[in-house]
Amino acid sequence: MKASFDSLAGADGAALLADLVLGLHAAFVVFVVAGGLLVLRRPRLAWLHLPAAAWGVAIEFGGWICPLTPLENRLRAAAGEAGYAGDFLGHWLQLLLYPPGLTRGMQIALGAGVLLVNAAVYGRLLNRWLRRR
Repeated sequence: MKASFDSLAGADGAALLADLVLGLHAAFVVFVVAGGLLVLRRPRLAWLHLPAAAWGVAIEFGGWICPLTPLENRLRAAAGEAGYAGDFLGHWLQLLLYPPGLTRGMQIALGAGVLLVNAAVYGRLLNRWLRRR
């Protein structure tokens, strides 16, 4: 057991944690954007998805930085990494989450897109619920 713990210590452990944070961040972004589709099948997920979608829209409209981003950057620095010199998956997730040349206008458009997609999904869900009553 000690050997497996030692393998997570130091720079290797920080790099692994940074990769895990990046994967969690990407999964959260996908859930924010497309989670409403899950809600159509499982309406109880709305209690989880609505706050996540609101957070995602607020981050984009506010021009804020998600707390996962600085956490990942600190872990990468602790691992001695400068940017993404990682594996293929890490590289592409990086481009998805932090596209080069992201402008304030693009952020607002992304937030509006998330808002519109989810408004359509929840409108359909509300319509379905009203028809049942």
